[in-house]
Amino acid sequence: MARLISITGLMILLLIPNSLTQQHNPHLFNIGGVLSNNVSVSNFKEIIDHINFDIQYVNKGVTFSATGIQMDPNPILTALSVCKFLISERVYAVIVSHPLTGDLSPAAVSYTSGFYHIPVIGISSRDSAFSDKNIHVSFLRTVPPYSHQADVWVELLKHFNYMKVIFIHSSDTDGRALLGRFQTTSQNQEDDVEIKVQVEAVIEFEPGLTTFKDQLYEMKNAQARVYLMYASKQDAEIIFKDAQYLNMTETGYVWIVTEQALTAKNVPVGIIGLKLVNATNEDAHIRDSIYVLTSALKEMNQSAVITEAPQDCDNSGSIWETGKVLFEYIRKQVIMNGYTGKVAFDDNGDRINAEYDVVNIQKPSPYIKVLQKSVGKYYYSIVHSKMKLKVNESNIVWPGTSKNKPEGFMIPTHLKVLTIDEKPFVYVRALNSEGETCNQDEIPCPHFNASESINGGKMQCCKGFCMDLLRELSRTINFTYSLALSPDGQFGSYIIKNTTGGGGKKEWTGLIGELVNERADMIVAPLTINPERAEFIEFSKPFKYQGITILEKKPSRSSTLVSFLQPFSNTLWILVMVSVHVVALVLYLLDRFSPFGRFRLSNSDNTEEDALNLSSAIWFAWGVLLNSGIGEGTPRSFSARVLGMVWAGFAMIIVASYTANLAAFLVLERPKTKLTGINDARLRNTMENLTCATVKGSAVDMYFRRQVELSNMYRTMEANNYDTAEDAIADVKIGKLMAFIWDSSRLDFEAAQDCELVTAGELFGRSGYAIGLQKGSPWADAVTLAILDFHESGFMERLDNTWILLGNVQQCEQYEKTPNTLGLKNMAGVFILVAAGIVGGIGLIIIEMVYKKHQIKKQKRLELARHAADKWRTAIEKRKKSRSRADVQRRLKANGINDTVMPISLSVEELPRSLDLQSPIHSMEPIPIELSPLRAPIRC
Repeated sequence: MARLISITGLMILLLIPNSLTQQHNPHLFNIGGVLSNNVSVSNFKEIIDHINFDIQYVNKGVTFSATGIQMDPNPILTALSVCKFLISERVYAVIVSHPLTGDLSPAAVSYTSGFYHIPVIGISSRDSAFSDKNIHVSFLRTVPPYSHQADVWVELLKHFNYMKVIFIHSSDTDGRALLGRFQTTSQNQEDDVEIKVQVEAVIEFEPGLTTFKDQLYEMKNAQARVYLMYASKQDAEIIFKDAQYLNMTETGYVWIVTEQALTAKNVPVGIIGLKLVNATNEDAHIRDSIYVLTSALKEMNQSAVITEAPQDCDNSGSIWETGKVLFEYIRKQVIMNGYTGKVAFDDNGDRINAEYDVVNIQKPSPYIKVLQKSVGKYYYSIVHSKMKLKVNESNIVWPGTSKNKPEGFMIPTHLKVLTIDEKPFVYVRALNSEGETCNQDEIPCPHFNASESINGGKMQCCKGFCMDLLRELSRTINFTYSLALSPDGQFGSYIIKNTTGGGGKKEWTGLIGELVNERADMIVAPLTINPERAEFIEFSKPFKYQGITILEKKPSRSSTLVSFLQPFSNTLWILVMVSVHVVALVLYLLDRFSPFGRFRLSNSDNTEEDALNLSSAIWFAWGVLLNSGIGEGTPRSFSARVLGMVWAGFAMIIVASYTANLAAFLVLERPKTKLTGINDARLRNTMENLTCATVKGSAVDMYFRRQVELSNMYRTMEANNYDTAEDAIADVKIGKLMAFIWDSSRLDFEAAQDCELVTAGELFGRSGYAIGLQKGSPWADAVTLAILDFHESGFMERLDNTWILLGNVQQCEQYEKTPNTLGLKNMAGVFILVAAGIVGGIGLIIIEMVYKKHQIKKQKRLELARHAADKWRTAIEKRKKSRSRADVQRRLKANGINDTVMPISLSVEELPRSLDLQSPIHSMEPIPIELSPLRAPIRC
């Protein structure tokens, strides 16, 4: 019970403010009406009287009164009447109709009431100017402006699948507003870009036409055959007259017009137009306006303070703030089941969810001039809670009294085709002489929209994969073409240009830019399909599937000078070298200390052969290892010979293994690629000294922009990107660029042409090459079907074999599988080794010669010393002889012997040995000396 009392008290407290508000708010609300005739004025007052008894729209204790006047065609008199008869009566809102003649009177009512912010509800004024809240600050309307017909036009085009149109409108406020709403609505219909309507041309004309033939000639040369027209009745008559003169209202054309043009006297048969439902039912609009207004006042009376309305037009005091609030309450009102359908307003106070009849101009019999027949309806669906279009196509009579729906476009038979220099798909050759022409397999291809200064004004010829495809396409689907090269040599990329409104606009360059700007009809080139391009152009089915790969030059071998050492590791070579000398040492020791290491030779004189010395052992070990066939200096003992046999087996195995591995390393080996693919850590790591690049603005470049995980890599390679693929491939060949990332088709072709190039890793970013067309191009389906047929018939495979593979892939594969011919590059180390041996031998012989020369000089010095000693000895002996002779003579003389001849024989041995010769000759053998007989006289 206590809880119930507290809740009841809270409700009372909440209701007290509303009760106080209602007590202070007025109880009488006067509604003004400025209507077209007295009948409408009477109906207006009658509706106000009856609504006072409807508690759904009127609060208890509140009364509505009506003050109605008839509109004067003169806007000044109308404004004076509003002040005199309405504002003076304190009207809270004004309902205004349209005069029978003249267009300015509703505006005068809006200006006058808007000065005080008194809400004005229009029931027939459809000019777009009333949507401008800067001028008509308090104006709402239960009829939509003419520009809202654009919403229905977009639905009609979607229903009939007309995606390319020409827009014709007068250069007034309504015409421009209709165009702006059409463009906005057509672009915001769905997320799917395929259904967006494209305006091929906009034809704007000044009202008051005298002729429209020049504009019609321009329209006749366009592809679109669907014309959307906004024109007054008078202008529409001129346009229809000239269109009929040029047969542009016959079979194949489609005209969709607004309500004013339908009233033209000469409106052709087959025209489709719109007609607002209940547009002339003034009574229905008066009722809906009153219901909207009373609902707003009822809601406002319950929650807001309402002050009394202004009463004097002569008093230019403060603005009536209640009028501003009341305007917002009216704008938010929604009546689901009004007399004119669902009644609701947008932010500008314009009626939304208005219903239209789709009208077709027909001539059912010769006796009836024309008949406006409803063939569809644009209505609000309560089930779907949105506007729906329903059209009965079987009841439509199209221009030329045809029952078949026109295609809506004229397929041009001559197309402007663009291509680009990209081997092997397009080869470009410049003609050298003036009279020279292209060969039979070539197509003339000047630069597109380029001056004669480009390429020296010379004509160029194109051939290749895409040129053969273009020929076959033109023959299959029957069109002629003029071929041109890309003006800037690029496929095209988009740049975002800042506009004054602060937003950015995408603009394309290169081939894509020419297609987007409708300066070309088709691109036949290796054009990669990607989302960025697909947003602006249309692609056929791929004529070649491919991906992205990496091109690099095959790595050279680490060292060609010592390539003959590759069969064995460094450790094994060291062990072999050590083994040779260890075995030689052991052989020497075994042969030296073996008791059977020496034996007598049968043919010798008790001589023994010496054991194997160390030098001979080393010579033997090297001879066996190198299979030199050495037969001298072999081991003599049994133990040493057993070791020699084992060493010979070891040498045989080593030599055989070396020979087999040499064949594997130098003949069959192919160097592997340096990179393993896009996931290689050296590509991902920006610190590695590895240069990689692609082509600026290409599809590969866009792919790297989209991939977040490749952002670091892209930032590194962005500075290295090239303008063309040819420049990048040339730098890869000379080693300036280590990795070029590009389309697999082109890189496979380059690898097939030059076996020194190789593609690394598996394909990534798989996509396809396709024909590029304008959005909504009538050739799209035909080109796609033709390409599918080419795949099935094998034509595309033949193009691959002719232009891309060229048979070189098989040659390179055969080259990979067959042995290399060993040349100086492979075996230079062996020759250098021989040269080193020769140089070493020459060096040793020079040393030997120098040593021998030194020995000869030493021997000469010894000979000189011996010769000097001999001279000295001879002199000494002479002196001794002379002394001996003198002594003999004295002795003889003393004995009294004179002149007696005595034979004297002297020898060196007979000389006195007391002489100590301190010379090298004292050790030599005595030299016998014979003296001649000495004949001396003996005297007594």
